[in-house]
Amino acid sequence: MRIAIIGASKNREKFSNKAVRAYKENHHVVFPVNPNEREIEGLACYNSVFEIPLDIDAASIYLPPALGIKVADDIIKKKIKKVYLNPGSESDEIIRKLKKKRIQVLQECSIKAIGIDPEKYK
Repeated sequence: MRIAIIGASKNREKFSNKAVRAYKENHHVVFPVNPNEREIEGLACYNSVFEIPLDIDAASIYLPPALGIKVADDIIKKKIKKVYLNPGSESDEIIRKLKKKRIQVLQECSIKAIGIDPEKYK
């Protein structure tokens, strides 16, 4: 699976960094997205999902709802079909907007969704 981790961080204590590591270690193609970084966990970091040169199967959002709603438009335009709204990123507005475009919205920890305990990553 090709997954964009939106709001990825270099800080190894943050769940957005743990997600990059978890998906990478489990043989997924990972695209960290953060306009303030160039590289995260050895992977090139992108300013937005539009910079990613391939189609993306899923996105995992690690942003507060005020920023997530802006990213929702990018997700729709990039035609990403599945979105994980991690704890703290969800809002009714984002959910409505994505579901209206028939995007699968999962309100759960994207790390746990692939059967991994996030506490594995310290």
